[in-house]
Amino acid sequence: MEDRVREEAARAAECLLTGGVVLLPTDTVYGLAVHPERDASITRLFAMKGRPRSVNLPVMISSRDDITALGGVVSRAAELLLESKYMPGPLTLAVGVSPSDLAPWLRGRVEFAVRMPDDERLLAILRTTGPLLVTSANLLSEPDLVIDDGNRDTVPSTLVNCRLVPPVVERVGAVLEEEIEAIIDV
Repeated sequence: MEDRVREEAARAAECLLTGGVVLLPTDTVYGLAVHPERDASITRLFAMKGRPRSVNLPVMISSRDDITALGGVVSRAAELLLESKYMPGPLTLAVGVSPSDLAPWLRGRVEFAVRMPDDERLLAILRTTGPLLVTSANLLSEPDLVIDDGNRDTVPSTLVNCRLVPPVVERVGAVLEEEIEAIIDV
């Protein structure tokens, strides 16, 4: 990783760990990120997006081990998708939870969505901060730090709910539904 990218990742991680909101590039679109244990930054993020706090935000992770560490349950369909060429990449998976193992900031959820980006800068940030709450940056005002890496696709990740049997594609994005079905053999 080049020095500029390494420095940007370090600045972003520091900002997130101290309660900031960071606008950063993912491998698909730009996202607004906050640390899940910084309640004030989560409140600011919801205000920036104009969303109620009851909306669950997806969790950006650096490795598949983060899923079980957070209390997620990896179904067979999720396992197949995690092993596919799209992970890391433009795929978001909703997974069920093991309530007794659930991270405190995820309590009350019956599922949570995870995404592992195919972006070295963002993975470096995640390895420093741990999992982050990240949502698309289509509406924003005044983040604490902006990491600009030029234009990104306007196509978001594909969201597959792997908690359901059979799994359901809830949002078609960068990965076509037919490709998902071929991987999980629906």
